Amino acid sequence: MNLHQNLLNEPPETHLPDNPEAREALESTDDPTPVAGRFPSFSAAWARLAERALDDGQPVAAYAYARTGYHRGLDQLRRSGWKGHGPIPWDHEPNRGFLRALNALARASEQIGDAEEADRCSTLLRESSDEADKALNS
Repeated sequence: MNLHQNLLNEPPETHLPDNPEAREALESTDDPTPVAGRFPSFSAAWARLAERALDDGQPVAAYAYARTGYHRGLDQLRRSGWKGHGPIPWDHEPNRGFLRALNALARASEQIGDAEEADRCSTLLRESSDEADKALNS
């Protein structure tokens, strides 16, 4: 008998793989640009670029950075078994880059007047990780 079997038929949590080299490169710099260039599939670098652009009042640049991080993260999620829905836990550090990019995409979309995209991204963030939504939007 499997004591950890999901009896509610909910999708399992998706955990993205860690990229220690990219993570350490991002942690050791104030400028995420070279990290995004060296590790283009590393969503956390794109998320940081997007967040910085939002802070600088550049929503179009933020949108482009966030969309890149979001799509690179989607690719990795799908390779990790994600089927388009289900939990993407905030407490799993490698998931945070995707979740932050998704949040930045929602914010940038709202700022450029794309309410439909902002709502879609905000809903996906809440449905994927309520904890991420609270951490990023409180």
